Amino acid sequence: MQAILGEFLEINRKERLSLLTDDIDLRPAQERVGDFAETLIPFDEQRARYEASRCIHCPDPAPCVVACPADNDIPSAMWLIEQGEFLEAAELYRQTSTMPEICGRVCPHEQLCQGSCVRSKHDDPVLTGALEFFAADYQRKNAKTENIQAESSGKKVAVVGAGPSGLACAQQLVEYGHSPTIFDAKPEPGGLLLYGIPNFKLPKEVLSSLWEDQSAGGIEFVGNTFIGKDKSIDDLFAEGFEAVYVAIGTGIDAGMDISGEELPGVYKGTEYLIQANVDPKFWPKDFDAAFGTGRKVVVIGGGDSASDCLRSALRLGAEEVTCVYRRTEKEMPGGKKDRELARQEGAQYQFLTQPVRFIADEDGKLDKIECIKMELGEPDDSGRRPVAIEDSNFIIEADTAILAVGYWPDPIIGKTTPDLDVERWGLILTDEETGATSRPGVYAGGDAVTGPDLVVTAMVTGRKAACSIHDYLTK
Repeated sequence: MQAILGEFLEINRKERLSLLTDDIDLRPAQERVGDFAETLIPFDEQRARYEASRCIHCPDPAPCVVACPADNDIPSAMWLIEQGEFLEAAELYRQTSTMPEICGRVCPHEQLCQGSCVRSKHDDPVLTGALEFFAADYQRKNAKTENIQAESSGKKVAVVGAGPSGLACAQQLVEYGHSPTIFDAKPEPGGLLLYGIPNFKLPKEVLSSLWEDQSAGGIEFVGNTFIGKDKSIDDLFAEGFEAVYVAIGTGIDAGMDISGEELPGVYKGTEYLIQANVDPKFWPKDFDAAFGTGRKVVVIGGGDSASDCLRSALRLGAEEVTCVYRRTEKEMPGGKKDRELARQEGAQYQFLTQPVRFIADEDGKLDKIECIKMELGEPDDSGRRPVAIEDSNFIIEADTAILAVGYWPDPIIGKTTPDLDVERWGLILTDEETGATSRPGVYAGGDAVTGPDLVVTAMVTGRKAACSIHDYLTK
């Protein structure tokens, strides 16, 4: 399949539909579980051209473009890759995406562009995500990526939060000619991309290359500065910033509020992932370095963070790693692909199970988890709610438990910013199109507005808000 590329220009849709494919190659499970290196094996040029040639170029609007939150022109990118015009394809992606090398890796493509490919009705879809990061990686290896810099407007904008939304907003502001400064409570930029997503999904060098470009383009970063504690939004305006973009994400791990949650051996998902995947020199100040992974690890939750914790625990040497979830797999919010990879690597799943108590051993450390069996009740607005089965309690042995049950926004911005409207749980209220808040000159986006969502949707809101901020500053 890969040996003969042929001349693609004359292949019509019917002929293209006859071109079959394999899924993207992965490192063998037994090999990859021994380190934190990237799981995926990127395409080479030959495979990329062949895979792109499978695109049948649907009439506008192509379903893959409609399904992409960034509105990437995927059919045109496929055509360019097919012709070997890899640099041009990368530039096309960068017209609508601030970070194609990241979104191509971490987006749930089976739910977005790839899942909407019309080829899925007949065989396998075009592997659009793998082709996106192939083109972006190729550009970084073979050409200089230069960020557009407009003539300086002399206007300063503060960006609060250095995650995907804040980085995207700052980059667009530079292209409009403004001077953004990103403030973050952590010492390094990246937010979730650095502190939440493991290396085997997103290598740290991919993020660092992106940030090197952005900082060289004029974006300033101020770390270890907690807006709302160290200084307020009002302080930023007093320092000469003419607008503020708030993109603080949802960085507070939800707890379970059950007995024994404070025991040694019980971790929150974020702290576990930071200690497992982040170089200690980048750890947040005052971060508790006490850490350990025992023989029997239980991860509680059903999202992508739960999968990341499962796979991290296996790489740290755990002998038994089990995910417990109170609904069935059908209701799990995390990506199916990540669960498949976790299973390949040795993780087990136990559904319709709810922990009710963490039990200590004689030394005061986690030893067991008392659970209760669940069943799905009648559907309501939130779906089929799990209901406990009376007298079904049982014990799971565990010396490490990781809580990956959800995230909340930090309410401190709402509490310290006069006239800023927030929802009950601390999410910031904004105009959906512009990102404008109730406070003039203050904009917000990403998970701080939507709650936990995708990297690509956070990135898109940052780009949109930058456009609105530009209008505000110039009009």
